[in-house]
Amino acid sequence: MQKSHQFSSTFGFLMAATGFAVGLGNIWRFPYITGENGGGAFVVVYLGCAIMIGIPILIAEILVGRRGRANPPKAMQNLAEAERRSPLWKHAGHLNLATAFVILGTYCVVTGWVLWYLFKAISTGFVDTTTSAAANDFGAVMQSIDGMLLWTALSLILTSTIIYFGVNKGIERSVRVLMPALFLLMISLVIYNAFQDGFLDAATYLFTPDFSKVTGATYLAAIGQAFFSIGVGMAGMMIFGSYLPQEVSITRSVLIIIVIDTAVALMAGLMIFPMVFRFGLDPAGGPGLIFQTLPVAFGLMPGGHMIAILFFTLLSVAAVTSMVGLLEPLVAWLEDTRDYSRHKSTLITIACIACLGVLSILSYNMLSQWHIGSRNLNGILDVLANQIMLPVGGLLIAIFAAWQVSKTSLRSELPAMPNAMFEVWHLLLRFLLPPAIAVIIITGLL
Repeated sequence: MQKSHQFSSTFGFLMAATGFAVGLGNIWRFPYITGENGGGAFVVVYLGCAIMIGIPILIAEILVGRRGRANPPKAMQNLAEAERRSPLWKHAGHLNLATAFVILGTYCVVTGWVLWYLFKAISTGFVDTTTSAAANDFGAVMQSIDGMLLWTALSLILTSTIIYFGVNKGIERSVRVLMPALFLLMISLVIYNAFQDGFLDAATYLFTPDFSKVTGATYLAAIGQAFFSIGVGMAGMMIFGSYLPQEVSITRSVLIIIVIDTAVALMAGLMIFPMVFRFGLDPAGGPGLIFQTLPVAFGLMPGGHMIAILFFTLLSVAAVTSMVGLLEPLVAWLEDTRDYSRHKSTLITIACIACLGVLSILSYNMLSQWHIGSRNLNGILDVLANQIMLPVGGLLIAIFAAWQVSKTSLRSELPAMPNAMFEVWHLLLRFLLPPAIAVIIITGLL
């Protein structure tokens, strides 16, 4: 592992990993998925999945990455061979890469929306935007193929530029300042909402569960959201683990990442749902929820023009840093398997993602009538990636770490973890999480 392919500090790793975890999954996806799945009951199930399933598997994924010291398939192969296990475990790493690729195909389009709305914030500040005008404006965005192509291309260019410069000069440098700034702005917006109408309704909606609304699909959506939000099973955390210096505590890092990630998701709910209830919008408003609520609020609040610019600037940062975490393992894999330069690997990967992004764009307009069952292409990709590939990828990581890697090897990577905690973690990975995840997947799909 070259020195240039390692994080220079614990803080750099934490900001990169948190930047990967904290992105549109928390601020864009969490609110509307919560709205579609009954509010408070979903939040309780989501938190349970994040704590009981997300933390143990995230520890395992970063551990496998650091011990394997390579891109995900190669890291799993290296570790399997070192433990005298089947090298076919590398295909679990290939599944993680495929998941990252599928997610990027739709994620880059949504990042393009964020950048487009940043431009709108700069040019108009959403002054006097009404609820109906915001809905119509978002509808116009969906129908503008040229506009979405332009802004999606910009999202890919920004992301590839960071990847192009490598780990230290690209990834680490870009997140050290920008991620703390995002956290501060989100806290400010939640505090602002606390003194406005709708905050109590939002808090009640988020934190008063109605468990009669919980179904098998709720659990599947919750585990998919937990994995999506934390970044488990999509190769990013494994590749960041491979760049992690040996002296950095994996356990402590994971706990910090989970606390920040969960706090940001809940803050996103307290930032968006007060506006939803204040302006009489539908909390189950789907992927466009954030783009149809915040412009109305920014247009009415004092200093809204500047706040809108700051918000969409930093949301753009969150979106791009998440794309960085998804793109990096794909580029690293191409570098290693084809012996291409980093620059060539970046360009080839971005070109492939752009092709899937074009199909995603067209499914909002020209191909909107093309369905399998009740879902269009984006709906199919969402179910495939977030409700099948992510949980299965997490399941394989748990099985691999618990059953294929010796306890001695695992313990050597987690020296700071107390013995009792290590035993509980290992027990969860071995006997409880695999059947629990399998049941959730099967029940949710049925």
